[in-house]
Amino acid sequence: MYRIVTKKELNPTVTLMEIEAPLIAKKAEPGQFIIFRAFEDSERVPLTIADYDREKGTVTIIFQIVGGATMELNSLNEGDCLHDFVGPLGRPSETDGLKKVAVVGGGVGCAIAYPIAKKLHNLGAEVHSIVGFRNKDLVILEDEFKAVSDKLCMMTDDGSYGTKGLVTNALEELIKEGNQYDEVIAIGPVIMMKFVCALTKKYDVKTIVSMNPIMIDGTGMCGGCRLTVGGETKFACVDGPDFDGHLVDFDEAMHRGSMYRDFEAHAREASCNLLNKEVK
Repeated sequence: MYRIVTKKELNPTVTLMEIEAPLIAKKAEPGQFIIFRAFEDSERVPLTIADYDREKGTVTIIFQIVGGATMELNSLNEGDCLHDFVGPLGRPSETDGLKKVAVVGGGVGCAIAYPIAKKLHNLGAEVHSIVGFRNKDLVILEDEFKAVSDKLCMMTDDGSYGTKGLVTNALEELIKEGNQYDEVIAIGPVIMMKFVCALTKKYDVKTIVSMNPIMIDGTGMCGGCRLTVGGETKFACVDGPDFDGHLVDFDEAMHRGSMYRDFEAHAREASCNLLNKEVK
């Protein structure tokens, strides 16, 4: 069983959990993901690994409470166990040879961007991190990013914290200042990654994005996570989740993602009703 060692609320809708999973912690690398089930009859859901500790044998996940499965996960507390916790899955982020990188994170996507920034920092690369949130109340992992970044740009849409504006504003300013990046790594909402790639294409800067579409089995058999990359069909679970952002068909990815909104709303409502009954 996979015991919850630590549970911490990062903001009203985002939770961090440290899970006892020594075999996964032994092999995990930034960019990879796990698939969990909170209970035996729960939906299987992928989450990118936010951190790992090989000595303690733990894997950290950070999730936003948006649907039925994440509500069920959030109902568990320290000492409880998840029914399933499978991984590491997917291909690790490629970091070899990178000397200067801009890591761009948006919202809960910062949980995925952080371990990549951390590894690059540990490898001796110069890391400029740009993280964006809608407002101050939603900021996560600020201290963690500070510890691994040579430069940190904190952005909020409403200006309630850091600098008012979008992550693309900060990234373009850094490029115009003369920073020559080997690579930009962008992780966050699909629309954010789309506009980051539109910007970096203009300046001819290689850009990697982490794609996280709906997944079912996580092994490439179901085809649910398919994407079009450079005119070819790819599967995020086995070919990714990292891809060349200048080749990704973001419009198709956004359309496919929106197809499941009604189902997610129904699952959330059902989980609310079930959890409320259990509380009573």
